[in-house]
Amino acid sequence: MGKPIVYGADYSVYVRIVRLALAEKGVDYDLVPVDVFAPEGVPPWYFEHHPFGRIPAFEHDGFRLFEASAIARYVDEAFAGPALQPTDARTRATMNQIIGMLDAYGYRSMVWDVAVERLENTPPDEALIARGLRQAETVLRVLTSPKAPGPWLLGDQLTLADLHAASIVAYFLKVAEGQTLLAEFPYIQAWWDLIAKRPSLAAA
Repeated sequence: MGKPIVYGADYSVYVRIVRLALAEKGVDYDLVPVDVFAPEGVPPWYFEHHPFGRIPAFEHDGFRLFEASAIARYVDEAFAGPALQPTDARTRATMNQIIGMLDAYGYRSMVWDVAVERLENTPPDEALIARGLRQAETVLRVLTSPKAPGPWLLGDQLTLADLHAASIVAYFLKVAEGQTLLAEFPYIQAWWDLIAKRPSLAAA
């Protein structure tokens, strides 16, 4: 099989999720830069890869995908390497629930409402940051609740849920508020301290 191609920007949380999955599987790939925030807008050619002009998009031997969750699942199933999805139906469903919860409730609050707002806007909207932190607290509480014995969110197996969460939490921890809130959840803090040492996180 040929080398897969990831389209996107290295600053993107969702591009990083895909790159983490590829790194954990030991798959070499090419990253084609696409800056959706460029002054001139999304490159016209890119809409052939993602009809909504978002990142990432993915291509492998002529097969194209968009949406990070779909791409990460394909990477896990199409390539050799350690399995990143549980085989047990209930554990797998919980993994998918965590990913969906992070997409729906974690990404916006933790990345945009807290980290980006604090880092990039002068002056920042303190009310928006406060609302984001309240939602982030709920997200971290939910991440703690299904935690099975073992180092990872679902127990002994590193899964796509861990990679999804790691990419979002890494951005959240760029600001002091994120670091302070995470420290209030010792299970998730210990999980982060472990996953932050993974070579895949540095590679992506």
